Amino acid sequence: MSQTSRRKFLKQAGAVGLAMGAVSVAGPRSLQAAADASRPNILLFFPDQHRYDWLGTTRGLGLRTPNLDALGTRGVRFTKAVCPAPVCAPSRACLAAGKEYDRCGVAGNGQNYPERQTTFYKLLRQAGYHVMGCGKFDLRKPSYSWGRNGKQVIDGVSYMDLWGFSDGIDNSGKHDGIAAFRRGKFCPYTGFLQDRKLLQIHVDDFARRKNYDGKVTPLPEDAYADNWIGNNGLQLMRNASPGKPWFLQVNFNGPHEPMDVTQRMKDGWKGIRFPGPNGRPATIGHDEIRQNYAAMIENIDRWLGLYVRELEQRGELDRTLIVYSSDHGEMLGDHGRWGKTLPYHPSAGVPLIAAGPGLRQGWVCGAPTTTLDLSATFLELAGANVPKDMDSRSLLPLLRGQTESHRQVVRSGLGQWRLAWDGRYKLIRGFDEQGRAGVRAAGGALSDVLFDLQEDPLENTNFAPKAPEIVRRLQAEL
Repeated sequence: MSQTSRRKFLKQAGAVGLAMGAVSVAGPRSLQAAADASRPNILLFFPDQHRYDWLGTTRGLGLRTPNLDALGTRGVRFTKAVCPAPVCAPSRACLAAGKEYDRCGVAGNGQNYPERQTTFYKLLRQAGYHVMGCGKFDLRKPSYSWGRNGKQVIDGVSYMDLWGFSDGIDNSGKHDGIAAFRRGKFCPYTGFLQDRKLLQIHVDDFARRKNYDGKVTPLPEDAYADNWIGNNGLQLMRNASPGKPWFLQVNFNGPHEPMDVTQRMKDGWKGIRFPGPNGRPATIGHDEIRQNYAAMIENIDRWLGLYVRELEQRGELDRTLIVYSSDHGEMLGDHGRWGKTLPYHPSAGVPLIAAGPGLRQGWVCGAPTTTLDLSATFLELAGANVPKDMDSRSLLPLLRGQTESHRQVVRSGLGQWRLAWDGRYKLIRGFDEQGRAGVRAAGGALSDVLFDLQEDPLENTNFAPKAPEIVRRLQAEL
């Protein structure tokens, strides 16, 4: 698209987006008000890099997540959820578009979300919801275009509006904000730190630390990124249009590396030991890193409790769907690796918990699920049509107890590798992690790898040679 054409498209799309945000569902105002009152609010907590098994309900870890545990007790906890792509921008693009990785238009962190592709946020706004969000969305990750106000304004048009947000503050992730500042650009958080005369302190701290170390941040408690993001979300909720159902997505920066925590967070985990990494010894000491990772999760859990209390005080808890998940996991030294991008379960697996009006209570769901399906779930809950070109499938029949099954197989992928998982057997294609997962057959091609997560939950043994029929069945899913 030429620059002239692009500007014309942005201006036209911006005008359409504004018009859509202002249009109500047809019919008398009283009927509209009644319809709005019958539809629940939606609160989505979507932190960065929270792996599936680091929860208070996981035996042997000793994590403190009382609010997440309580959310599962009054709702549904999915134990077999994966993300559609275990890295930030593609995973969040899949959620926004409701499309699988190969169809979402974002192959990696170096690509922007396609300008002409709709989002479930925009469809929610068209359905009459007041749509809000804060923290990192990563839909224009490589552009560093958040601006100090987080509206993503390009050529006079706000991408936040184009994506469907009624209000919000799009922000950078941990590393991107520092990288942008070094290029002379700001995100809302670095602008906030500059106003507080804390920015250079923060930049110097990141320059000194490694991605995985146990250093305490020099920032005060209220200026810590996740606490700033949590406060932003509360303010957005308080300023939401009265009388309309709302959607709010809160994207915390944690528990993503670097493992920076406040002194309060650090003190809470002193001396607590965790099980060591699985597989080959990690090159980084794991005890302190896992303590900080647990501290970041506990802090996000604390914010969940604050939001629940706010909803109770507003009289809105009983008509709000609350969902907790993450864009991808974190290896934490397992298989000798840190971070994400891998098909191993610590990287591709995520927590998924939902509670709200009309949903099952205290149910643990063992069906394979994917965060991709949140898009259709939110749209169906809002009474909006799910576009036929979306791959997302609503979880409401499961959540409401209308069925016990959902998908037979869920998928994930990144770059050259793809996986298909039926809740027990996981087939991985195109992955050669130094011989640990992909095995090169004659001619140099990678053979497929099969893990049995029931018998081998740590994914240490390739089961493919012993189960050719299972391999063929899952190959057909890819």
